[in-house]
Amino acid sequence: MPKIVSAAEAVRHIPDGVIVAVNSSSGLNCPDSILAAMGERFDREKSPGNLTMIHPIAAGDMFGIKGIGHIAKPGMISKVVAGSYPSGPSTAEPPQIWQMITGNEIAAYNIPSGIVFDIMREAGAKRPGVITKVGLGTFVDPDHEGCAMNGRAAAQPIVRKITFEGEDWLFFPTITPKVSIIRGSTCDSRGNMTFGQEGAYLGAMELALAAHNNGGIVIAQVRKIVGNDTIKPHDVHVPGILVDYIVEAPDQWQTTQTPYDPAISGEEQRPLSSFDLMEFGTGKVIARRVAQELRAGWAVNLGFGVSANVPRIFIEEGLHGQCTWVLEQGPVGGVPLLEFQFGCSSNAEAFVPSAHQFTYFQAAGFDCSLLSFLQIDPDGSVNVSKLAARPHVTAGAGGFVDITARARRIVFSGFFNAGAKMQVADGKLVIEKEGKVKKLTKALDQISFSGKRGKMQGQDVTYVTERCVMKLTPNGIMVTEIAPGVDLQTNVLDQSEFPLLVASGLKTMDAALFKPDKLGLRLHD
Repeated sequence: MPKIVSAAEAVRHIPDGVIVAVNSSSGLNCPDSILAAMGERFDREKSPGNLTMIHPIAAGDMFGIKGIGHIAKPGMISKVVAGSYPSGPSTAEPPQIWQMITGNEIAAYNIPSGIVFDIMREAGAKRPGVITKVGLGTFVDPDHEGCAMNGRAAAQPIVRKITFEGEDWLFFPTITPKVSIIRGSTCDSRGNMTFGQEGAYLGAMELALAAHNNGGIVIAQVRKIVGNDTIKPHDVHVPGILVDYIVEAPDQWQTTQTPYDPAISGEEQRPLSSFDLMEFGTGKVIARRVAQELRAGWAVNLGFGVSANVPRIFIEEGLHGQCTWVLEQGPVGGVPLLEFQFGCSSNAEAFVPSAHQFTYFQAAGFDCSLLSFLQIDPDGSVNVSKLAARPHVTAGAGGFVDITARARRIVFSGFFNAGAKMQVADGKLVIEKEGKVKKLTKALDQISFSGKRGKMQGQDVTYVTERCVMKLTPNGIMVTEIAPGVDLQTNVLDQSEFPLLVASGLKTMDAALFKPDKLGLRLHD
């Protein structure tokens, strides 16, 4: 029978030198009270120390839920394996965990989130590791960075390339946690956990099995402890037989900047009229043009950035429901939320555990993915995971590599260069001053998507910017459309560090994109 204890008591059962896995996605499902208690205990006792932390998706944020920030202390952490890390604006001071990474104080790895969940599943089944093609040709590949974020990590390789049945694969040996920390909504004294007020399950079950089946402990944080026999069995997502300690935290926030919103957990339906629509401008031009790439009935994955606004374009155009949006955190359907709440959806049709969602993504079960880019190189490869000058501005790869590994169609979106001064006027794009930072560059800071593999696999890849649309072709990147008011040579070709191909039938982007009225978007079957 699990024990109901305080957070301070729970963390006294975490030994020095062990592997600890945490189920979280920024503020979503973050067991912040337990992480805070870990940090407080270390301040008093210098224990638990020398920990290896596993975070399939980031734990905490820079906006009120500290997460990993509670334990980012010299001597407390020696290694971090994470799909992503807390991120924020370039003007903010980097979080302590980023300072430790860039200062080479700890070994830090950025492994695609789906692979981390796979590793947890392998640990739970006591299998030797994960064999996958996800990450070949990217920073995940040992031929490039092997997931290492600094020198300490590079000296302790975490992935190797193997040949199996005559093909190249990546092999990640199993990492087995001795402690897993998970969070839900309610729990009875037997430890049966529900997630009824959460916006996702993430990998709670996978992390619990990984620790429990290997003789470790599972610590569960919940908002409320309820009486036995009051929870319906279908509502239990993690059974009490896997839980060792229960911590009640009535003030836990549902997600970043959100104490509680019943539409995020699907307990209430939010009216479509309540969602803010994009203001007219260059960002909306991009989101509208991305929306034109979609077809009725598609299941569409969304990443952070401009393309996350496409569902709002659908609402404005009266097309809500004609595509189903799917997020790596697990929501299916509804309206994906923006900014601090990204990763959550209002009015979701279903919540899928992230480990299952990534199986869906890694095998390209969906129809199209809408993602951002920081940089593009001559091969069509994309960097979205590393900004060398200010690393904490990006969270790392998250699920990006899992999603793009085999995706049939990918639409990358972003501004053509950084810092340009421009406006939309009279149905045209007016570029008043070009940006100083070219995003079409000869060399990437990091390869998050491999254009070479994309061409080899026949992936349909489109790049949408405010001034042009481009396609990945066997011979290079080709400009296929150009915005009205834009000069091809001055505003496009000269703003790339490498030569671009130009389609013989170069088109002008739809003029309606550049007008404040509704687009009149219609999706083809």
